[in-house]
Amino acid sequence: MATLDFLKLALRQKAIATTSSPTQPLSDTQYSAGFDIIVRDSGWATYQDFIIPQLSRLLGPLFNSRSHISVLEIGPGSKSVLGHLPDPLRRKIKRYAAFEPNGLFVARLEEWFRTYDNTPEETESPLPCLAHPPDIRQTPFVLGSGTESGTSDGEEKFNVVLFCHSMYGMKPKHKFIEQALEMLVDGGMVVVFHRDGTLHLDGLVCHQTVSFPTGVVHVADDDEVLDCFAPFVGGFVMQDVDADRALRVEWRKVCRALGRREEAHPDHLLFSAPNIMATFTQHATKLPELTAQVPLREENMAVKNREARLHRPAAVVRPTEVPHVQQCVRWALKHGTSLTVVGGGHSGHCLQPNVVAVDMGAFDQVHIVTAGKAEAEFGIASPAMVVAEAGCKTGDVVGKAMSAGLAVPLGARPSVGGGLWLQGGIGHLARLHGLACDAIIGAVVVHVDTGQVVYVGTVPGQHLPAGAVRSADEGDLLWAINGAGTNFGIVISVTFEAYAAPTYSVQNWVVPLSDKLEARRKLIDFGEYARKLPRNVSADAFLYWNANQLHLGVTRFESSTAELTLMPTPSPSLSPVGTIQRPEDNPKVVLDGVELFDAEMYMSGMHGGHGGGKTSSFKRCLFLKDIGAVDVDDTLVAAIETRPSPLCYLHLLQGGGAVSDIPSRETAFGCRDWDFACVVTGVWSRDQDGTEAARAAVQWVYKVVTDLLPLSSGAYGADLGPDPRDAALAVTAFGPNLPLLARLKHRFDPCNVLAYACPLPQLPRGPKLIILVTGESGVGKDYCADIWVSVLNKDKCLTARAVSISDVTKQEYATVTGADLSRLLQDRAYKEQHRPALTAFFQHQVRQRPGLPEEHFRNVVYGAADVDVLLITGMRDEAPVAVLSHLVPDSRLLDVRVQASDNTRQTRRGFHGGGGNDGDENRDNKDGKDGNNAKSNSIAMDYSPSLVFNSEMFGCEGARDFAVRGLFPFFSKNLQRLGDMVQTVPDFPSPGIDFGHILGISQQPGGLALCTSLLKTLFIHDWDDVHAVACCEAGGFIFASALASHVNVPLALIREAGKLPPPTVSVSKPSSHISSSTSGNSTTEKRIEMGRDVVPRGASVVVVDDVLATGRTLYAVLKLLTEAGIGADRVNVMVVAEFPVHRGRELLRRGGFGKVHVQSLLVFGGA
Repeated sequence: MATLDFLKLALRQKAIATTSSPTQPLSDTQYSAGFDIIVRDSGWATYQDFIIPQLSRLLGPLFNSRSHISVLEIGPGSKSVLGHLPDPLRRKIKRYAAFEPNGLFVARLEEWFRTYDNTPEETESPLPCLAHPPDIRQTPFVLGSGTESGTSDGEEKFNVVLFCHSMYGMKPKHKFIEQALEMLVDGGMVVVFHRDGTLHLDGLVCHQTVSFPTGVVHVADDDEVLDCFAPFVGGFVMQDVDADRALRVEWRKVCRALGRREEAHPDHLLFSAPNIMATFTQHATKLPELTAQVPLREENMAVKNREARLHRPAAVVRPTEVPHVQQCVRWALKHGTSLTVVGGGHSGHCLQPNVVAVDMGAFDQVHIVTAGKAEAEFGIASPAMVVAEAGCKTGDVVGKAMSAGLAVPLGARPSVGGGLWLQGGIGHLARLHGLACDAIIGAVVVHVDTGQVVYVGTVPGQHLPAGAVRSADEGDLLWAINGAGTNFGIVISVTFEAYAAPTYSVQNWVVPLSDKLEARRKLIDFGEYARKLPRNVSADAFLYWNANQLHLGVTRFESSTAELTLMPTPSPSLSPVGTIQRPEDNPKVVLDGVELFDAEMYMSGMHGGHGGGKTSSFKRCLFLKDIGAVDVDDTLVAAIETRPSPLCYLHLLQGGGAVSDIPSRETAFGCRDWDFACVVTGVWSRDQDGTEAARAAVQWVYKVVTDLLPLSSGAYGADLGPDPRDAALAVTAFGPNLPLLARLKHRFDPCNVLAYACPLPQLPRGPKLIILVTGESGVGKDYCADIWVSVLNKDKCLTARAVSISDVTKQEYATVTGADLSRLLQDRAYKEQHRPALTAFFQHQVRQRPGLPEEHFRNVVYGAADVDVLLITGMRDEAPVAVLSHLVPDSRLLDVRVQASDNTRQTRRGFHGGGGNDGDENRDNKDGKDGNNAKSNSIAMDYSPSLVFNSEMFGCEGARDFAVRGLFPFFSKNLQRLGDMVQTVPDFPSPGIDFGHILGISQQPGGLALCTSLLKTLFIHDWDDVHAVACCEAGGFIFASALASHVNVPLALIREAGKLPPPTVSVSKPSSHISSSTSGNSTTEKRIEMGRDVVPRGASVVVVDDVLATGRTLYAVLKLLTEAGIGADRVNVMVVAEFPVHRGRELLRRGGFGKVHVQSLLVFGGA
């Protein structure tokens, strides 16, 4: 199917060949007629499926951070696409202007707005909240139009400038975008939707790009329609009437020759209409900042991948030292843009249009670390190691290792680079030693959230860059690098475990196939043959078409070293598939690791050989368990029969062995249960790059993998990128590890610097409310949790679930000890018998893995992303809200303490006397002694739970009432209204901070009254017992003053030292989070004070503040109250908004104020 861009080229070539008559631009009528054909019916699907959803997603955060939005639309046509945005976004638009040179379109657009203005009130305008009538200018957007074409002055600014219908006729395009950028207010953006080929923007850097390669335009195969369509695509008509009439006849022929016909649309011609969205911010022109610090690549880069070769990056920088890489990351973070990384150049997404590419080619060293040297450095028996820098190619590593008598299980092509090793790496040693990523035991990485250089795992000291530190998240980062490493940082080098270098014997042979039945039989035979091979032998198959016949090619690899002691290879004569192997005609060839690269059949034997740069290819890979299954066989054979090019083929690489030995969750590479990796490869002649032949091959690959996907056990992530057709494959690429990878992506790459790596799903928002149900053994935590779940689920708008965090410990304990897991989970008496052993087991686990409690907590939360309320029992942490809330910053975390008397607890546990805590219950006493001797209330603890429920006193009905009174208020509409009043301001007060403007609530109509009412009604104690409301300037003054007046309680003002008359009490106060972000100095201290006699000693005080972030301000206030004679047990804190990521509660607890009860109305995950 030809693209519209290719059709335009063909039409213009035909015009040159047909006539020498002068051309002229289209009239408004001619342009309108052609445009209507493009956007109607199937063409409108591009708007519905791509433009409108992408625009809504893109503009949502910007619109939500502003109360008033102004938009300038360039060439809107007869209706603005903004009228199709979701209602909340449309209502934010207060000012609309447009440049539209087509008079017909201007009339229709004005009529479109007038029609709504003159309809009954129940029919709203497409932009219902405009403060002024739309400013529609019948003039083109030309260079200099900001001051010359219809604007009153040069100072007119907009939040959004939108080019929605391509940049038709605008050259050079980058100049028009630069002009649009000058028309933005701070924080605004330019959005371009473009379907007219590749955008070449001469160094402008995209903030974000998204492609839509599957757009299609259906054009009626009718002379009159084609006579409107072809001039619109070509962009002109002839001045001479007779020449124009003759040319249109020829243009109809071109359209009919290039348009595709389908049975479903026999009267239409189909053309491919790919579209891209490119967005630009005021940072788009900041590339010189980077190129002044990091060298540019001087010569053209040899990129293997055909997709990547079609893209023109904003620049290719070539760092030569680690600080250069750090500068690239810091530049990207500063300007809110993304980077791509180039290693071997085999990835289709290593280059992206108008995105900066980081070429790692200068990091090309391979270092051998012998077993003796490794043992001397690390003090333990250690294998030999190979340290490979990120710019190395597989051939470099194999050659250097082989010269030292070593081997690393890498991929099968010498030119592939680090991207393959980090995402899998299926090579000829995979069945014996595993994948390439399995051999990675250490790495040096530049963090893309900070630019810091860190190392993980085992890295020999002499190969550590200056300033590298061991990662604080070493376990998670190394786990992610082993299979999904291109998503989590820019890797400088990896350390491989090395093995003894083998020699290889290789055999190639071909079996002609007469029909489908024989093809199926031979595939079954081949699968059986391969299944019986020992691990040092692998067999790959190739299904292809040649000389008018289907063929099955086989390549058999056998590795051997002096160290290998393996089963002998089955003799071909004993094989049940003697027809598969013909050794008498195909002698074995003995090769070393380097020579092996050219031994595969597709390199030298198939179709005359695919090596030597004569062809281009596109491939995607799926994992298959049983190639002999009927559905699989039929799909494979049908794929070859429908190939668009005679060079297309299927490659089946054998798996199993060491690949399958590793549990799916042990590394990020989670697809382990497969016998063959099926590489679907579309191939065409290199001189056909960019033509219909190349596009047909790509479409064929996606069609085949779509058919195979339901029959597969997953997709290979190394090939996948931002193409939306990869999304369905990416969901299956990491097996059970995808949810965790999504969360690690959010943690390690929160700004999406590596946006074009294998796509990971957006982080699910997860539960809105997480309730930690705590208490001593036997108080009825699980019973209460189940009741609360049943009550919450009765609300049609909520879903709730209860889980025990200790179940995983019980499962691991049962595996190790042989205990009955089902009885551990369901039989209380049986669990009590194992309680001491469970306690010891869990404590041993924590000693070995100190981060285990947090890991268990994260996994439980990640597994409940589909619910609104998650209740977790079996908690083992003291002060769990303070300890864990930063791990779930977008969720509200509560600790509900369940209590009961000692006698009731013992009765419920089924015995009297001693006991103790186990891995199943909350650990209230640090020494793990008999929990029966501990107090059954919060006074015995050093922290204050969020809520307390006495299960013995109130029973079942009390538990139900508690859910209604204590839990449902967190979902009140008034709280949601209050949250909606908080605007997010990006890059304030410094770049990288999304500022939640809490004080802005008081500037919203009714905002202060609503906030005051919620502070009063949600306070869990009695206001009659409160003697004073304390607040610290400046934010606290606003909310505390209104609340104190509302509850008729005196106000205690806390100010900077020197602003209150004596006598006063004062303490030092460090800078707040926002203040230190502005000044860059978190150590600056001031003093705060309050009147000495304002609050009586021992009085009950409620501290009110706008924000709890780091907790530094609140900590100083609590110290001040202590100096004034107010104990921590007499203080409650209420804040309007909490930002848990900064761990403010933990600071208060460590500072001795854990018993202070803290309540927050709102919880946010940002700054």
